[in-house]
Amino acid sequence: MANEYIDIKRSLAVRTEINLPASKSISNRALIINALSHSEMEPQNLSDCDDTRVMIAALRNMPEVIDIGAAGTAMRFLTAYLCVTPGVHTITGTERMRHRPIGILVNALRQLGADVQYEGEEGFPPLRIEGRNDLEGGNVVMAADVSSQFLSALLMIGPTLKCGLTLKLTGRIASRPYLEMTMQMMRTFGAKVEWESDDTICVEHGNYTPTPYVIENDWSAASYWYEVVSLTNDPGAWVELPGLPIDSLQGDSCVRLIFDELGVGTQECVCTSGQKGIRLYKQGKETDYLNCDFTDCPDLAQTIAVTCALKEIPYCLSGVESLRIKETDRLAAVRNELDVLGYRLKESDCCLEWGGFYSHDESETELPVIHTYEDHRMAMAFAPACCKRPQVRILNPAVVSKSYPSFWNDMEKAGFNVCS
Repeated sequence: MANEYIDIKRSLAVRTEINLPASKSISNRALIINALSHSEMEPQNLSDCDDTRVMIAALRNMPEVIDIGAAGTAMRFLTAYLCVTPGVHTITGTERMRHRPIGILVNALRQLGADVQYEGEEGFPPLRIEGRNDLEGGNVVMAADVSSQFLSALLMIGPTLKCGLTLKLTGRIASRPYLEMTMQMMRTFGAKVEWESDDTICVEHGNYTPTPYVIENDWSAASYWYEVVSLTNDPGAWVELPGLPIDSLQGDSCVRLIFDELGVGTQECVCTSGQKGIRLYKQGKETDYLNCDFTDCPDLAQTIAVTCALKEIPYCLSGVESLRIKETDRLAAVRNELDVLGYRLKESDCCLEWGGFYSHDESETELPVIHTYEDHRMAMAFAPACCKRPQVRILNPAVVSKSYPSFWNDMEKAGFNVCS
């Protein structure tokens, strides 16, 4: 969708089946591990989002200059992968990507013997990498409270290192479920990786085994449909999501537990299409106050902040420090755009807190205009706000292609009026 904005109006009856995109988190890990296994098979049900497409293109073509655009997982995972792959490459991205810190990962890779040089500002992309397939490996001490993607990038190359990898983590571990996901996927491809202690992971030297692999659908994308069901005025609302397992590898599957407090139930079902999946439905109970720690699931924070504000449920969302270095400064962005809708947030370095509302008159004639800051999750988290407003305008709607290209089509399928 090339339009500069879209206007979206509420659906009077939300009762539909939605085919979510495949998980980009699992897709991008599977692509790296699959490439390290030298498999001729490609993982099945790969995500069709921007982040995965740039990863596929890079691994297939291996150009001298690899431009990953705004794909954070691709930047971190490919940086480590290129270090253990013979050849000289430069990896770069968008202007925002060139200001997202990567020094912690680069320092760790250098400790393992990798040749990584900064092409511009110290600590940030672009990077020039001279890869080799005989890195010594060994012990690395690394801060764990910034981005789990740095840790996952190191873990995935661990089996290729001559001495394997012993990774000691310092500080509070951010997004631990993503580490567990990475380790489980490594085991599926034959790697030996285990927690040696509460803060140390050991990866044995060895070979990955080519293995058929099917990607789960995306629990992060499911969060926006939980939001829709929570916010809609349709008392009989339901949404079926096929291909989404309750016992998922994905940490964001905890969204069902959070929304259980925000009026949405979840049950396993056989969907209308005949596929196994889950059904979201309206239920009676709602909390009077939400206190939630997003250390393990930071990508859900925007969705919950918007949902609670529009339902006027006071909240404190902690564990959100990493949101400052995402596609945008997500703490500032969500505060700014909730202000547009008439709600105040209190913001600190580590939490978002309900600050009350100063205007929530649904008869207002002024059209709320939501800026998206080149951040796909801002667009999708704020789109369901139309359930509580006659209409909202979303700027730069094409940004959803980063993780959920069919989002606007799916909103129309659910009865929302989406027009440019």
